Amino acid sequence: MNVVLVHSVHGAKIAINEVELQQDLKNGWTRYTEDTPAEVAAPRRRRRADPIEQPNSNALVSDESEGS
Repeated sequence: MNVVLVHSVHGAKIAINEVELQQDLKNGWTRYTEDTPAEVAAPRRRRRADPIEQPNSNALVSDESEGS
């Protein structure tokens, strides 16, 4: 048994047995059908408040690492 479930925050998943299905339904998941509302089937993507700074690719490398 495979049942597709959707959640407005977590997206989609597949429950593979009855125990998992019942637990997921208790935790706010909904069975996906063709009549499932779009806001449940396609959760909003969250944006980061601040972009993550990337390390400087021009960082100095010590001469010791070259093995001369």
